[in-house]
Amino acid sequence: MERYWIRGGERLQGELQLQGAKNSALPILAAALLVRGVSEIRRCPRLSDTKRTMEILKHLGCHVSEEEGTVTVDASQPVRCEVPEELMRSMRSSIIFLGPLLARCGQARLSYPGGCELGPRPIDLHLSALRQMGAQIEETGGYLQCRAPGGLSGADIVLSFPSVGATENILLAAAAAQGVTRVTNAAREPEIVDLAQFLTRCGARVSGAGEGEITVEGVPELHGASHEVMGDRIAAATYLVASAVTGGRLKLSGVRPGSLAAMLPVMEKSGCSFQVRGEELRMEAPRRLSALGTVRTMPYPGFPTDAQAPFLAMALTASGTSVFVENIFESRYKHVSELLRMGGRVEVQGRVAVVEGVPRLCGAGVAATELRGGAALVLAALAAEGESSISGVQFIDRGYENLEGFLTQLGARIKRVPCDEKSQE
Repeated sequence: MERYWIRGGERLQGELQLQGAKNSALPILAAALLVRGVSEIRRCPRLSDTKRTMEILKHLGCHVSEEEGTVTVDASQPVRCEVPEELMRSMRSSIIFLGPLLARCGQARLSYPGGCELGPRPIDLHLSALRQMGAQIEETGGYLQCRAPGGLSGADIVLSFPSVGATENILLAAAAAQGVTRVTNAAREPEIVDLAQFLTRCGARVSGAGEGEITVEGVPELHGASHEVMGDRIAAATYLVASAVTGGRLKLSGVRPGSLAAMLPVMEKSGCSFQVRGEELRMEAPRRLSALGTVRTMPYPGFPTDAQAPFLAMALTASGTSVFVENIFESRYKHVSELLRMGGRVEVQGRVAVVEGVPRLCGAGVAATELRGGAALVLAALAAEGESSISGVQFIDRGYENLEGFLTQLGARIKRVPCDEKSQE
């Protein structure tokens, strides 16, 4: 096991080329299973989650290779329709293989997925949608036994909540189904658009991605294509906050500024200024941030739940009081108890967290228990006085490619060391 050792207090500034988006790469890799040929996925981030997704593809019989950020998937002849429990339980997004397997093989056997514990994230919307498309699904002994004897058929599906995962599973299943599928109250995230663009390059007929209603006309076969994954907007926000909490400056390349539209105004309220030129974003922070006001997480185009924890860490370093209202997940304040160990002042009541900025944070030994909360601990440690030790690095590795390398590039003093090793400068 490994941990991060961080000495805070350094002003972070410089330039970064943004990694590809985790939340785009995972469903696009799963989509490659639908292709009767070779898919080339460029700018695929090197994460533990993408590694596990590639392991699933290999288990299913695909040939998968990676070189310099480009993943090649040859799904000409998949041979299995079952994903082992150990692979399914390693990440929540593994359920994304249900739609492609049913569409390609007519059957699937999966265990329930695992991943970060953020409270209930039921897959009932996924199952209900696929049943409307003709799938027969039995839930027994922690496994999903799924069959589509006559193949999947298009359907009119109305989601009770704009679930990103359910929208993705429907798109993947519908792309190779018979007939037309219409999804009402679909998720509108940029990553949904990125997935639709990949499917379209492979010959799928998708319209309306990024809007509340998506239409998919099924086609008999998808062909191979090359696609570049969009920049990771949550990683972008994390690096912007890292620079902001230390009073620094940052130039980000490879980012779609429009995908950050809900987050940049919050940072501007805190005193940060921005310049945008194409896919290049420049940010300059004041020496002392101002309070963030009230931040409410919402489905896109609202403020993303994945950015709540990093921005909460930012609020700790600001003058005044900020309020966070978490409307997506029930248990997304687990990082707060660790931030208190660093001198933070946060009061949580249900879905609401009231954050009072403090004059200074102090380095401490803390533990990450999930991905974005772990990133928040790193951000707080960068702003704190003294040394911090952050265990649970494996959670952070799920969504950030070489986090310590990028932060070091900006001037941070951060090292990845074994948990039982004392770090020395």
